[in-house]
Amino acid sequence: MTALPLGRDYRLLWSAAVASRFGDSLRTPALALLAATLTRDPRSIAAVTVAGQLPPLLFGLLGGVYADRWDRRRTMAAVDGLRAAVVAALAVLVATDRAGVLVLAATAVLLATLGTLFDAASFAVLPALVPPAALPTANGRLQAGTALAGGFLGAPLAGLLFTLAAPLPFTLDALTFAAAALLVLSLTPTPTPTPRSCTCGPDETGEKGRVRGHNCKIGARSGVWAGVRFIRGEPVLWRVAVLSAGTNLAISGLMAVLVLYALEVLRVPAAGYGLFMTAVVAGGLGGAVGAGRIAGRLGTVPALRAVLAVQTVALAGFALVRHPVAGALALAVFAAGSTVWNSLWAAYGQGRVPADLLGRVGAAQRVVALLTAPVGAALAGLAGAAYGVAPVVGAAAAVFALVTLAAWRAPRSARAARPTGAA
Repeated sequence: MTALPLGRDYRLLWSAAVASRFGDSLRTPALALLAATLTRDPRSIAAVTVAGQLPPLLFGLLGGVYADRWDRRRTMAAVDGLRAAVVAALAVLVATDRAGVLVLAATAVLLATLGTLFDAASFAVLPALVPPAALPTANGRLQAGTALAGGFLGAPLAGLLFTLAAPLPFTLDALTFAAAALLVLSLTPTPTPTPRSCTCGPDETGEKGRVRGHNCKIGARSGVWAGVRFIRGEPVLWRVAVLSAGTNLAISGLMAVLVLYALEVLRVPAAGYGLFMTAVVAGGLGGAVGAGRIAGRLGTVPALRAVLAVQTVALAGFALVRHPVAGALALAVFAAGSTVWNSLWAAYGQGRVPADLLGRVGAAQRVVALLTAPVGAALAGLAGAAYGVAPVVGAAAAVFALVTLAAWRAPRSARAARPTGAA
């Protein structure tokens, strides 16, 4: 990373993201394994997934307001500090055998609630650190770095560390959150894009939430819908957000039963589950490295359409195979498509949204895209309990096929959506 021409602050942000992702890659498989040791009921495991998906829908827009109102650097550091405390408390409960399904659900709610504010602030802070033309590169390399650290370093260790001592992955995750908070605090302070000295009336606020020559602060009520209004007025952003909602219906259902599918259908041993999930990160790494180049050749919208088609084929293959290696390969291709999608979508929005609206627009994008996630997880849990987890994966592939068909039938606006750079 020292050779990247993206600046010191980008390297600090990159390092913070890598440290945090390393901890996440330990905690996420460990949580799934812990839930599977408490119960094999797909409904209970899916309930933990749903608990983590509700806060972004309930508080996501509000998180965007405060990401635009507060100092983003300090906000990210404070959130990471609080998340370190939450995960450390979970490690103590696991060590004392007090971590039941309700504890896991409560932890998921707390982490996801804090994450809504962090995600909005991190989406908004990146354009202040790198030039606009470097945004696709910065997003791609950010995802590549987190995939490398999380997948090739963290994920293979998760199952092993969990079998050695169940609290260990959560303890390490708390330490990485603390390290990320310190790294973010080292970023060069930047001016808050929206002044905060007083409150404006409705007639003192310009279009799309911009301030007109007056020191105003964003009100939670008046500014919360500004991001939604902005993406509704941007056809490409709105169309991709709606398509993302369709794909997240399938992805959420898949993730809700993935641990059971891997253990029971593909016969992945518990100690090897973290290694199995390395395929997801390996695929994500490949997608992150090539995202900018793919968009540079095809244009953003055609690239996103192609990604959906590839993901549909990969997910169908994952539903049909019954061998761990073949399943891991199919999952890797699917994950690569997800990373390309996320990188291009983020770069497109960051390059076209005013600085004072970045937090709210980023939050609005996530809220729209995640509206279907709890539904997918809940349906997967119910269907898995009634029919087994294998049909759930097949249904997820069918949903992807429908979304792909809708994307290819949508009006083409590729020429208006070419990327600003290449990774």
